[in-house]
Amino acid sequence: MTASASAELALAALTVAPGGTATTTLTVRNDLDIVEAYTLEVVGDCAAWTTVEPARVSLYPGTSETVTVRLAPPRSPEARAGDFPLGVRVLPVEHPELATVPEATVTVLPFQELRAALAPRRRRGWLRARYRATVRNLGNAPTTVVLTPGQAGEDLRFRVTPEKLRLEPGAAGEVRVQARARKLIWFGKPSTWPFEVKAGPEAPKAKEGDSPAGAPASAQAPVSAQTPESAQTPVAALDGEFVQLPVFPRWLLALLAALIALLLAWFALVRPAVRSSAKQAAEQAVAQKTAAPVPAPPAEGAPPVPSAGATPGSAGKPAAGQPTPGGRGSGPGSQGGGGGAQINGTIDVQTANAGTAAGNYPVPHGKVLDITDIVVANFQGDQGLLTIKAGDLTITTIALETFRNQDYHWVTPIRVSEDQAVTANVTCESPGTPASGAQAASCHELVNISGTLSDLPRGN
Repeated sequence: MTASASAELALAALTVAPGGTATTTLTVRNDLDIVEAYTLEVVGDCAAWTTVEPARVSLYPGTSETVTVRLAPPRSPEARAGDFPLGVRVLPVEHPELATVPEATVTVLPFQELRAALAPRRRRGWLRARYRATVRNLGNAPTTVVLTPGQAGEDLRFRVTPEKLRLEPGAAGEVRVQARARKLIWFGKPSTWPFEVKAGPEAPKAKEGDSPAGAPASAQAPVSAQTPESAQTPVAALDGEFVQLPVFPRWLLALLAALIALLLAWFALVRPAVRSSAKQAAEQAVAQKTAAPVPAPPAEGAPPVPSAGATPGSAGKPAAGQPTPGGRGSGPGSQGGGGGAQINGTIDVQTANAGTAAGNYPVPHGKVLDITDIVVANFQGDQGLLTIKAGDLTITTIALETFRNQDYHWVTPIRVSEDQAVTANVTCESPGTPASGAQAASCHELVNISGTLSDLPRGN
């Protein structure tokens, strides 16, 4: 028996693109003097995506057979770009000590693929808004990602931190994007500014000597003609929107206009009338004082002269209806009435990020609540939307990022009937940063309600 066996790959070097296939052949020869079966197994870094067809052959002495070796790397970060060894172990069943491993070199071509997302897509603010861009490298080679924000007009300016992001295959990173308006909107309606953020690999720097000096532009090949399909540059476009809010809302303008109208009415109508009435009253008082006769002093030893309207025998007694010395008055209004109990309640609403939650203050059965004051606290500086309702009546809807503390007061109370509730609905877009300095995990708002809780009048 001749103790020998041989196997040889047809190609010593192969090139394959992720998502494609490449094939070569392996020739196995039985140099033994017995019938032998051979098991074929791929070893090395390429084993996960390389197959041998068939994986087992039986040969008579002195014969050979050629099998197919198929390479099919997936288009994913697992199939890393570069040169890798490929080996096929040829294991004789009867004589495993005669196993041999023919080898070849496989070059996996690089490809680039990026996946990006912008969160949140829409922000509101007075002057600026912050966004988070998440980028994942789905290619099979390390890449440096650059984010380039842009807008159709020149209404916004942008800042990207960090400017570049180095990502390994399959890795992800986060970039902060800030959009800032060029000027404030003091009054009027909110303005919406759409923009786009492009995420793509960093452009390679041009090397000296790539093209002959002074060569015309027509002599240089376009980039698409020089770049293979597997190395083309991917670009992810992310759409964003910044809603710029006015500093002073429209309801404040209406309130200022009403106050100005009241001031004008005061100075034009009420104040002159008050001054004229006061002047007339002063003149009448002076005239009465001047016209009243001064009584002559009584003669020495004469009895005192009673005042007009006094009855005989009433000297030294207090007049009817006047309090006696040391006594208490018992006129109207001296006794308090029962108009209801003053209440002060708080609605505590905690909302998960990108979620919605509600809290309420119910009015008991048989009671009625008259609201005079509401104070809202956004102590974390959360971003989102708050809506306060009294029963079915919407009191206010306000963006959280426009305030930290907000209060409302009413001369005419807002009435909430029995079995209804004061409700605070919060939509959390992004938790803020409290005084501790670390960003909160959820939004947290407090709504304080003050007013009077009274019994509901019932018919007999």
